[in-house]
Formats: sequence, structure tokens, C-alpha cells
Amino acid sequence: MIMNRKFRLGLIVNPLAGLGGSVALKGSDGAEIVALALSRGAKPKSSDRAALALAPLVEIQGQILIVTVPGEMGGDVAKHFGCERRLLSYPATAGQSSAEDTRKVALAIVHQGVDLLLFVGGDGTARDIFSAIGLGPVCLGVPAGVKMQSGVYTNTPAAAGELIKLMIRGEVLSLMDAEVRDIDEASYREGCLKSLYFGELRVPMDLRYLQHVKCGGLEKEELVLTDIAAEVCESLDANTLCVIGAGTTTMSIKHEMGIEGTLLGVDVIKNGCLLKADATEDQLISLLGVESEDAPVKMILTLIGGQGHLFGRGNQQISPAVIRMIKKENILVVASRTKLRSLQHRPILLDTGDVSLDEKLAGYFSVIVGYEDRIIYPAG
Repeated sequence: MIMNRKFRLGLIVNPLAGLGGSVALKGSDGAEIVALALSRGAKPKSSDRAALALAPLVEIQGQILIVTVPGEMGGDVAKHFGCERRLLSYPATAGQSSAEDTRKVALAIVHQGVDLLLFVGGDGTARDIFSAIGLGPVCLGVPAGVKMQSGVYTNTPAAAGELIKLMIRGEVLSLMDAEVRDIDEASYREGCLKSLYFGELRVPMDLRYLQHVKCGGLEKEELVLTDIAAEVCESLDANTLCVIGAGTTTMSIKHEMGIEGTLLGVDVIKNGCLLKADATEDQLISLLGVESEDAPVKMILTLIGGQGHLFGRGNQQISPAVIRMIKKENILVVASRTKLRSLQHRPILLDTGDVSLDEKLAGYFSVIVGYEDRIIYPAG
């Protein structure tokens, strides 16, 4: 009977997704960027993200058949979860999979009649999936990239597992057509962010688990940004070591300090001097380890409008190791009221890649929204 049929879960892992994030390369599209990222010491993390997504399914592993391919594109991570596997014939990868590999594997898996195609990657991966299978088969993305503009991804890897559990347990979930978007990484590295629409994928809808399409700022008045920048700068000691994240709001703070800074990178500033522009994870760890010995440390971040992510989207160089070097009370969150209203009462999202750290950071942040103007907002 059909009730005894296992849930067929297609699985694709992009081994190179997000590779450039920790080393400040803003992405991992193209062989040259991959080679540069590896030369800078970048470590692949997409398999770890896939493992986090599958972890909630362990308790119902007997009800699942994972359809994937050997090696790093799925087979390696799937074998650790006890589910029955069906490995399709495809050359095992060794960290060098391409967009063409993703497209071919997606098509082969969908032809197996899977109930859901789960893919782990970034916006480039979503584009490849769309170009291969189009709108029709039900998909779900696990966020592992740098930019993450598309609406096909869950808020966190674990959220993907929770959503799949709902499906397997027979919860009534609607399907929606979610946008696949991406940006030109070369322009992105030059400080120009342009999000382009490429199509739509069909995903199971539960807004508790799905991230929203990234929104541009709705509140552009210079006065708002100036007020926020003035409040931040007045609250800092002269000797404070400042780690300042990407974004228009944080850029206004850098300008208030008299620093040109990096719009889409992470800068380190002390005593009005730019110690490091567009810092990598290793550079942040090194600077925090040396400079913070005789100086207070503050991290200044804004969240992504519409999505609400504070960590894990576009700032992977601020890794769990970096965050643990700074006390939560020294993380300053800045955002306009318009940006917070765009979340429609959803919490600020934490997706550092370390579940225990996300739990430690969860709770409430005091968000600077203007001059001498702060509000308490939840994060989780």
C-alpha cells in the first residue's frame, strides 16, 4: 500500500558552496575564485550544513529513502544518518564539482520520482537547479552560500529538517513558487549589489522556516543613517576596537568615523584608523587576539532587510570562532525602524553554523534605530 512507501528524499550537496565567504571573496562562483579561496585556506562547510539539515530526521530515519550520488555531492553525508540510500551512477567528486554536475545530478534524481529534492548551496546552486528541472518538482534549499538572495532557502539548515518532518508526518503544507535570484559576484566584489531574477522553484510553504527574499532598504533618508551613526560613535570609547560588518547602515558609521571602509565587507577600525579593510576570518581572529588585549572590543552589525539575518548571510568571515571572542553585550545591532518593520514581527535570525552558539546568542538585542533611540527586539 502507498502508506508503506518510504518518503523519497533527493539530496544534492554543492561541495564548494560558500567557500569564499570566510576569506572575504563574497562567493565561490568560478574555478579561479575556488582556487583563490583554497589558496587562502578556506575550508568547505557545505557538508556540515547538510548534516545539520538531516539531523532532525534521525528519529524517523526508517521512513526515508535518500536518493543521491556517491561522494561529496550527497553520498558521503547521507551514509552517516542510517537512512536507506539509493546511489545513482555518477562519478564521485573530489571537491571539484561544477554547475554542470549540479544540473545533471538534479535531473537524474528528479527522474527517480522523489517527493522532495533537497539541495545544499547558495544562489548559484539554486540557479543550476532551476535551469535543470524548472518549475514543477518540489524543492527545498539548505543555505550554505554567501549571498543568499533567493526565497527557496530555509532560515537555517535545521529548519529544513523540521520542515521535511512535517511533510513526512502528513501535515498539510501548501506549495508556493519562490524566487530564484542571484547577483554578479564580480560587481559584488567591487561594491555594487544588483539582485537579478532568474525564475522560480516550487517549495513547501511554512513561513516559520522559509527565509524571505532579500529586500533593499525602504528607509533611505540620510538623516536616519546619520542619527544612527552619531549614536554609535558617541557610545564608543576612543580606544575601542571596532569590527564593523557590511551594509549601507554600517557604512554610514564608517563614514562618521572618517573611514572610507568597505560596503560589502568587514572592516576593523581603531582610534580612527582602518586596521584592516575587507578582513577574512583568519585576519579577524588574529587582530582580535592581539589588538583586544589592551582595548575594548565592539562588533557593529546590521541585519538583512526583509530576511532578518544577522549572521550567516554575506558575513561568513564573522565565524563562530570570531563571535566567541566578543561578548554578546558588545555586539551592537543597528537598523532603521523601517527595516525592522519589514520583518513583520519575525525575530532577527541567527545562523552562525554553530547551533550551540545560536542558542547562546538567542534572546533579545538592544537595536540602535536612531540618535539616543533604541528598541528591544527578539533574536532566535
